[in-house]
Amino acid sequence: MTESERIRWSHKSLDELQSFWNKQIEPDLRRAGVDLSERPSYQDLLEVGYGGLQDALREQHDTTLGEFLRSVGYFEADDADGYPWGIDAETAVDELESYIRTLDRRRNLAESTVATKRSRLATYARLYRDVHGRADLTARLGDLTRRADEIERAIAVFDELDRDLESDASKLRYLGDVSQFYEHLQRRGKAAYNPAETIDMEYGWDRPEPDNAALSSDQVRRLYDAVESPDEELLVLALCGWGLRRSEVAGLHVSQLVLEGDDPHIHFEERKNGPGTVALIYGRETLADRIDALGAANREWSGYLFPSRQATSGHVVGETIQARFQRVADRAGVRVRGETPTSKMGRRFWYTTYLDSQKRLLENLDAIAEDQGSSDAGVVLKNYLSEAERRQYRREYMRDQLAEAFET
Repeated sequence: MTESERIRWSHKSLDELQSFWNKQIEPDLRRAGVDLSERPSYQDLLEVGYGGLQDALREQHDTTLGEFLRSVGYFEADDADGYPWGIDAETAVDELESYIRTLDRRRNLAESTVATKRSRLATYARLYRDVHGRADLTARLGDLTRRADEIERAIAVFDELDRDLESDASKLRYLGDVSQFYEHLQRRGKAAYNPAETIDMEYGWDRPEPDNAALSSDQVRRLYDAVESPDEELLVLALCGWGLRRSEVAGLHVSQLVLEGDDPHIHFEERKNGPGTVALIYGRETLADRIDALGAANREWSGYLFPSRQATSGHVVGETIQARFQRVADRAGVRVRGETPTSKMGRRFWYTTYLDSQKRLLENLDAIAEDQGSSDAGVVLKNYLSEAERRQYRREYMRDQLAEAFET
């Protein structure tokens, strides 16, 4: 009996199916390597044992799989224009669409992330309409005298979400997206206040403890040993050896790379915290070899290190990087807390390794500090070494640490 046959599809309401999608189906699709930056197909569902969903939607709820997938945040490429917000407040819709365009163009977010945020905002806007009889959620934001009233209106909507959503984490994600939308309007001078700013203080929602699990040096070595292609080698190196985010790896372009000279690095015009560079402390030769191979194989190569012929952007998306990384992890038999590690754990490995390198550097400066009559090696690091020397020593220790993980 398949997984789908064991599920009592006909006993689930539409809301329960949506919840089941978020909790069970989507994680299983991700584990199966399905690229969730695009809308999953019926065949994808069939292959992971959930083919019965389509029949249940048609027979029990008179809706299609496509309509259901839109309700949980997946859209076809042409759905972006004319997205069905489900409200008749023209100004509110214009502001919501403007915000989504800003996320899409400037935040370097995966398409699926933007779609999920849009879905949550649409849910909030529709609930606002249902609770208050109209969806003019932006109409009073420019008048500070209406602030107290509008805060009460927002709380009334979140009272509904508090009842509808099962987990505190889900409620906080809705609150985060709604609050960020209002903050966007403030930055644009279209709102004098954010009515959702302190709503979390109204409820007893528990924020989940941050999961800071990281890969160990031994696990990174096993991942690197398990790669089967130059793409996979570069992927593991970029996540664990350079500490890049998966979206940054996906869009990495040869124009960002400075490989010559004493300071090889990757330049980013935009990152989560603004423009910046990432030092290539380890793996410069591997990167250079990959660039040469891509250029030699295709004279019309676009310059992306992880190209895609299907994507209009010319490169893969972050979810594809995640899926490929997890396939390598499965092949290597690497688990963190019993689960397949995520790409973020590679980035955390980089940070923990960097902090350990800093610690080792300070330990080796203790003798110099003692000769100087100081009990604090940090004083030596700050007062007796130039910034260039501090950077050089940190990178030397970091290079040694990375070599332990990547060299077999």
